[in-house]
Amino acid sequence: MASGTRRFHLCAGPDALDQNPELMETARWAGVETIWLAGFLYGHWYYDPERTNAWAARIRKAGMRAEMIHVPLGHPGDSLGAQNGSPPLIPPGHWRQAVRVDGSRHWGTSLHAPAVEENEAAVRRWARSGFRQLFLDDDFRLATGPGKIGGCHCDEHWQRFRSKLGYDDGAREKLKEDMESRSLSPIVRAWVEFHCDELSNCFQRAAKATRDIQLGVMAMYLGSEKAGIRLKDYAGAPFRVGELMFEDRQFDPVKGKTDELFSSLFHRRFASPELSFSETTAFPAQKLSARNMAAKLAVSTLSDVRNTMFMSGLTPFPLTHWETLRPAMRRQAALHERVAGLRPHGPFKHYWGEASRYVGADKPYSLFLAAGIPFEVCGAAPHDGWTFLSDDDARTVKQSPGTRWVTRKDVPETLADLFALRRRILPELGRTPHIEEELPAVCSWLRERRQALIWNLSPEAKTLTVRYGGWRRRVETEALGLEVVDLGDPG
Repeated sequence: MASGTRRFHLCAGPDALDQNPELMETARWAGVETIWLAGFLYGHWYYDPERTNAWAARIRKAGMRAEMIHVPLGHPGDSLGAQNGSPPLIPPGHWRQAVRVDGSRHWGTSLHAPAVEENEAAVRRWARSGFRQLFLDDDFRLATGPGKIGGCHCDEHWQRFRSKLGYDDGAREKLKEDMESRSLSPIVRAWVEFHCDELSNCFQRAAKATRDIQLGVMAMYLGSEKAGIRLKDYAGAPFRVGELMFEDRQFDPVKGKTDELFSSLFHRRFASPELSFSETTAFPAQKLSARNMAAKLAVSTLSDVRNTMFMSGLTPFPLTHWETLRPAMRRQAALHERVAGLRPHGPFKHYWGEASRYVGADKPYSLFLAAGIPFEVCGAAPHDGWTFLSDDDARTVKQSPGTRWVTRKDVPETLADLFALRRRILPELGRTPHIEEELPAVCSWLRERRQALIWNLSPEAKTLTVRYGGWRRRVETEALGLEVVDLGDPG
């Protein structure tokens, strides 16, 4: 099912492939073109490289590509979910723990020697084995999770930071106070940039370790500067956009879906569509239904993310999921062909500002995406329409002439309140296409081609009416289904 636009990938370790003999062929049958093998895990060669190379040879013989994924720094918890529970959950003893701002310690998501050097050596080893692409997984970050301001507060890092920036030891308490209050003060900004320098340097060193491998990075959900991920530093590299709703309980609510879409749209500001990959993850592997995994494919189509990466830690999701995924993959690939490269336009503005990126709690005002009004993604404060702000941005952003800020204080983030806002402003929208019904649905207006992408966010099939000036059309949508609508003459 090779497509000129949309391609499908699967991450699987040798254990998963050994213990599920049908997995490789089933994935190929469904339309997967590349299998990414788990390799180096935060300082451990958990899989013998010869065993991994043998699987790569089998994958290539089957007519697919085999590439590599690393977990470079570790994770402050079990992010792998292995079937036998055997991978060590912490780096080896010669790696060092990280120190949080409160002085507590944890393993993973910090940079101390020799982590950089050992990651470089691992990249070179796989290059010699014939791999040509390698992703550094989402544990390539310096924050323990979304909404955390990262960085290691050990004495070594503090002394390097204060020496480089000219702070005295008395500033350490000021840094702690400002981080706890999420104040984007000069010292917090300097701290964040210091750790962005560290992580970017680590990536660049690994990328330059060999000319034979193209290195990619994964950003966690809304991953940005406060996690050490200075997004502009990864322009031109394969980039996995951050998602989060890995279980049905997270993805089922409408806001779960709009949060997921919000993060993908944000990261696409910094990555080309051809080099963008999704994080279509089930974790734990059994917790995301086939129906919801198929529905997640719409997020990538709406964001123009050209590569779908199916993941579930080291344990594969149920083989029966592929029976649902195969037709959904084909449908999304066909839809994506029709809309690739087109930029959404609209009066509702998707904006994730500096405060959110540097010190924010990663709680976006995203539900406006479900209000049936077209939106556009803004890298700077816009000058028209209605701009929806996180609480962090609302405290710090300066007025921008022409746009109307919408905060949770102005309009509570509920569908009822957003539909009430919509009723008030509809007379101002003129010839802007929108969905007439007050039902949760995304309307993405592809103005250049006079098309709209409609994503029904209800768990049941719905008939939705698209209005474009005097033109109206009823659209039958499946449960959680995505449709392309060719807009007529608005009259």
